[in-house]
Amino acid sequence: MTAPIYLDCDTGIDDALALAYLLASPLASLVGVGTVSGNVSAAVGARNTLDLLSLAGAASVPVAVGAHDPLVGSFHGGAPWVHGSNGIGEVSLAPAAASLAAESAAEMLVRLAHTYPGALRVVAIGPLTNIAEALRLEPALPSLVESVTVMGGAALAPGNITPVAEANIWHDPEAAALVLAADWDVTLVPLDVTMTSVLEESHRQVLLSSAAPVPRALGEMLGYYFRFYEDIYGRPCSAMHDPLAAALAVGAVKPALAPVVRAAVDTSDGPGRGQTVCDMRGLYVGYPEVKAARCRVVLSLEEDFAPHLVEMLLNHFEGTTAAVEPSETKAVPIAAA
Repeated sequence: MTAPIYLDCDTGIDDALALAYLLASPLASLVGVGTVSGNVSAAVGARNTLDLLSLAGAASVPVAVGAHDPLVGSFHGGAPWVHGSNGIGEVSLAPAAASLAAESAAEMLVRLAHTYPGALRVVAIGPLTNIAEALRLEPALPSLVESVTVMGGAALAPGNITPVAEANIWHDPEAAALVLAADWDVTLVPLDVTMTSVLEESHRQVLLSSAAPVPRALGEMLGYYFRFYEDIYGRPCSAMHDPLAAALAVGAVKPALAPVVRAAVDTSDGPGRGQTVCDMRGLYVGYPEVKAARCRVVLSLEEDFAPHLVEMLLNHFEGTTAAVEPSETKAVPIAAA
């Protein structure tokens, strides 16, 4: 069955992959996208999202700008060394004609939860500020959505911002703490599984060789992303953080190991700030059921994700056309944050 999906993102390169994957998946119906500051500002992320949707022939999907700043403090300015100054690897896309939704991302999420009660799936692949704001707007939100999948955290793996903190959680620990403490079950897709799920240069070349504009644009973006990860992996490749969370949310990919544990977030000002504290002490006896645990932590997959991702993108977008090809487009003016 096709599930209605609300995607909350900070549209950088792997967010673009996740967005394209959800458009391609027969298991997903993307009914709204909200943006938050993380890889780029929420405003730049919204511009990227509109342009990607237009390129994909999905301009009717509504996009709402969400929180610029975290619940505490201010936006740190993004990660241009990872995603490029425009968030999509310096690839220029034709500006979309569609306008942004008048509502905020949090308001959109609440509205969609009431529109699809008990069916809406929330896929959060950026900092969790918008989700926390939606919980404040609608305390009954946990009872209205079917599932919540979060790309974030590190259970047994090291962090990627600090020794213990992953970027999405670290950017707004207070919001993440509220989301994990809410009265719903959360599937956490942490660095443990995303850093061991790798997209190789051979996969990128397949995307680049496509005649379809979307896979080709993604292949171009990945060139920038691969250069960042080359120092981490020792070869041109990248982790698949956000598209993996999207695939797990729609049930297209199955985890091999995903214990349900108690989880919280460190909101202190010490060296542990932003750490996702997952109670993994059941490791040695195979993670038995834990009473009152609400967080399913995906640690490994049954199969390699990369072939599925590439196949889905090619099968859906091959044969599509665009009025302007990515390589021919002009630079898009980036809205001020």
